[in-house]
Amino acid sequence: MKKFSRRLKTLKSKVDPKLYSLNEAIAMLQATSNAKFTETAEAHISLGLNPKYADQQLRATVILPKGTGKLVKVAVIAKGEKLTEAISAGADISGSEELIDEISRGRLDFDKLIATPDVMPLIAKLGRVLGPRGLMPSPKAGTVTLDIIKSINEFKGGKVEYRVDRTGIIHVPFGKSSFSEGDLLMNLQTIKDSIDKNKPSGSKGKYWKTFFISSTMGPSIQIDITSLL
Repeated sequence: MKKFSRRLKTLKSKVDPKLYSLNEAIAMLQATSNAKFTETAEAHISLGLNPKYADQQLRATVILPKGTGKLVKVAVIAKGEKLTEAISAGADISGSEELIDEISRGRLDFDKLIATPDVMPLIAKLGRVLGPRGLMPSPKAGTVTLDIIKSINEFKGGKVEYRVDRTGIIHVPFGKSSFSEGDLLMNLQTIKDSIDKNKPSGSKGKYWKTFFISSTMGPSIQIDITSLL
C-alpha cells in the first residue's frame, strides 16, 4: 500500500470527494500548494483513446498564453546559416556533429532539442538516449523545423508539448502555483481547446473521461468536465 507523508495527508483532507468547477479546482490547487519551492501546476487528463491504434494517437503542442513560469533551456542542432540563426535567437546550446557526439556521451543539460530536417539522419542514432526522456526532435512537436528562430521563441515563451501515454492519459504543466487564478484558468482552457482541436479521427465514444489537476507536491483535485465543455 502506498504511504503518504503527514503533510500530504493533511492537504488531502482539505479536498472534498466531489467534482470541482474549474475555478474552485484552481483555488483549491493554490490553497494546497505549500512546498518550500514554487510548485508547478499540472493537469492529468484521461481520454477515451487507445494509443496502440494509429488513428487514436495524440501528440501536439500548444502555446500557453500566460507562459509556463519556467526558464526553458533550448539546444539546437543545425548547420551553416541555420546554426547562426539559432545563436542569434538565443539558443542556450548550439552545434552540429560535435554536439551530437556530446549528447551521445551523456550531455543532456537542456529542456528542448530543436533540429533542422537535414541533420535528422545524424540524430537518429541518439534515439535510445533522447527517446525515453521525451527529447527526440519531431515534426509533430515542432522541434524539427527550418524556422529555427520562431521555434526557439515559442518554446522559451510558453509552448508545451503533450501526448497520451500508453494508458490514454495526458500529463501536462499549465503554469506555476504562484500564478494568478485568472492566468492558470486561461492556460488550462487553452490546453482544453487544443485537445479538442486535435481530437484523433479514430476516437470513439466518450472523449473526455476524467480531468484532475494538482501542484507538484499537492493532492489531486477532480474537475467537473461539464464545467469545461
